[in-house]
Amino acid sequence: MASPRENDVKRRTLMAATVATAAVGAVAARAGAQTPPAASASSPAGAAAPTLKVSFTVNGKPRDLDLDPRTTLLDALREGLHLGGTKKGCDHGQCGACTVILDGRRINSCLTLAVMHQGGEITTIEGLGTPEKLHPMQAAFVKHDGYQCGYCTPGQICSAVAVLAEIEAGIPSHVTADLNAKPALDDAELRERMSGNICRCGAYSNIVEAIGEVAGRKA
Repeated sequence: MASPRENDVKRRTLMAATVATAAVGAVAARAGAQTPPAASASSPAGAAAPTLKVSFTVNGKPRDLDLDPRTTLLDALREGLHLGGTKKGCDHGQCGACTVILDGRRINSCLTLAVMHQGGEITTIEGLGTPEKLHPMQAAFVKHDGYQCGYCTPGQICSAVAVLAEIEAGIPSHVTADLNAKPALDDAELRERMSGNICRCGAYSNIVEAIGEVAGRKA
């Protein structure tokens, strides 16, 4: 059995070795951070990133873009086509401000790449109505004060239009009680289906009233 003195020596030796190892690692990390990465043989300095041609229909018009394959649909719409109505909120698909209608279904445009939608049909808030001739959902949002700052409103309106199409098609939600029956047009259904569109100003009850009015007109 080792004596207390021998155990103390072993502990001090272990601690010294641990500190030395950490110091060597820190020096190596600093050295690596100061060393510029080697240039890739396949990507010479100054070379432009490769692009792909993407063609789709946006708000009823054919549009062609040459895009970096990593470009999101949101950035293609905002930066490539200058359609600023579609907003960049969280950029993580959590707030719904970037919602557009793609081939009849609503999507978060920040979570998908533009090149994935070759030949697709996209509708943004600019394609739903004009100041002179509002879409019924836009008019209902105005009537019921379904917006405050307006930042999230374009995505909410696109989402609301798609929500009514989903209900009309009989697509259930998490609160649909009977999967064999057409979903109800009640507040619970509308709130659940719109839950992915955050209103930073809290106009939720007004939004539900606006959607309900449009739904009543469609019934």
